[in-house]
Amino acid sequence: MMNQSLQGIGMTSRRTRERMVNRLIEQGIRNRKVLDVMRDLPRHIFVDEALASRAYEDNPLPIGYNQTISQPYIVARMTELLLKQGNLTKVLEIGTGCGYQTAILAQFAEHVYTVERILPLQRKAKEHLWDLKIKNVSFIHNDGGWGWPEYAPFDGVLVSAAPPEIPEPLLEQMAVGGMMVIPIGKPGSQELQRVTRTVNGYEIEEFEAVSFVPFLPGRE
Repeated sequence: MMNQSLQGIGMTSRRTRERMVNRLIEQGIRNRKVLDVMRDLPRHIFVDEALASRAYEDNPLPIGYNQTISQPYIVARMTELLLKQGNLTKVLEIGTGCGYQTAILAQFAEHVYTVERILPLQRKAKEHLWDLKIKNVSFIHNDGGWGWPEYAPFDGVLVSAAPPEIPEPLLEQMAVGGMMVIPIGKPGSQELQRVTRTVNGYEIEEFEAVSFVPFLPGRE
């Protein structure tokens, strides 16, 4: 049984999560497993206590260090796009952030390898996943543009910051048949893309306009 802080009360309760899921359905999310996971996962523990009552609104929220937790729709949409072929074996996540997207990916992959360039964020994310008893995640504090070549190839890659173009190492670390979901572009003109690696190269599909923090190099 989850303790009460994980279950939530009032504006963080199961009923509030149900409203969030109904809104996601209205917004076009169709993958029932994604909807079920987002209904069950306590998003409010991933934000500061002062923001917990807003955790299930359809807005991004600050998590410190000029970073945000993406709005529920974007998390659901990116996860749904990545799961086009069903569950995954190895997923590379670039941008752990607070760990919310990581926790969702962990429900659909045998193992998630997540990279975060800001060490205090990574530490918080580890604590959140520990509280949820999620064990199939490995963390590294590093430049996201390098990926995690030691564990490549990955059949799924999800990137939660927007570079002007796809970093070459991330393409190289995709398995043939694997998919990457990534926002591309400068602030104010970003779009969500899905890249599929084929025997002969890469196929790119373009989806809706999005707004993400920029993809930055280095470590903090």
